[in-house]
Amino acid sequence: MRTILIAALILVASPAVAQDKEKLSATDLTVRTALTFNVADSAVQKLLPPGFELNSPSTGPSKGSNLNLTLIDYLMVQDPEGKPLPPRSTIALSVPAKKAATGEGVAVVVGGFIAQAGVPGPYSVFGPANITVDRRARTDAGGKSIIEETWEAIPDDGGALAVQLQFARGDLTRSKAAPKIHSAAKPEFYRIYQFEQAADVVRSAPSGIDRVGKLSIKATGPRLAPLFEGSEQLISITSIPFYSRSIYVPAI
Repeated sequence: MRTILIAALILVASPAVAQDKEKLSATDLTVRTALTFNVADSAVQKLLPPGFELNSPSTGPSKGSNLNLTLIDYLMVQDPEGKPLPPRSTIALSVPAKKAATGEGVAVVVGGFIAQAGVPGPYSVFGPANITVDRRARTDAGGKSIIEETWEAIPDDGGALAVQLQFARGDLTRSKAAPKIHSAAKPEFYRIYQFEQAADVVRSAPSGIDRVGKLSIKATGPRLAPLFEGSEQLISITSIPFYSRSIYVPAI
């Protein structure tokens, strides 16, 4: 078991990076597990800053979701000059949203947890927590792979987040995108992720996919309990064993 860095991510269509408006902030290579949920719209809308509205996906494996939990295990982090940066454990919640004035689809990071040294995180919304992950893979003689993951976070606020997951690996789908991610605390701030990934949707209620053998999710505490109060519905789980990203921020 080892320490991980978890960061919020949802895949939202966005224009490519404009080199005169954004500058490279960092690059990283990660392994991710992304879970999407449908919770009470009223609870999620309260987390969005003024000028942003819910924008749930209308198609695809996460259709109807309005809350995203993305677990990110960092393999490498570098600054713009290629020097190594310390990976700091993080859990983040994000919301699929749009700007009310323009209709632009974006993601908004609304909260989460990070290792004490990294508080309040790149989006200024993270509280401190100790986070660990245990991931194991087993492949039989026929080539079938079973993945087991356990993610645990113990925040300073007395709550807890634990995700235990076992699934059969399916075919991976490669894709590229450049989503724009805003901060709920500082709505004018954003980061653009230019990434390439290989993803495996292991469960999707809208698509009728389910290769999950075991699943347990526990979320308690003042930050999580209002969202995970028992009526939430799990919409999808996506395993992303390869995710390579360049992060751009507004140029000053």
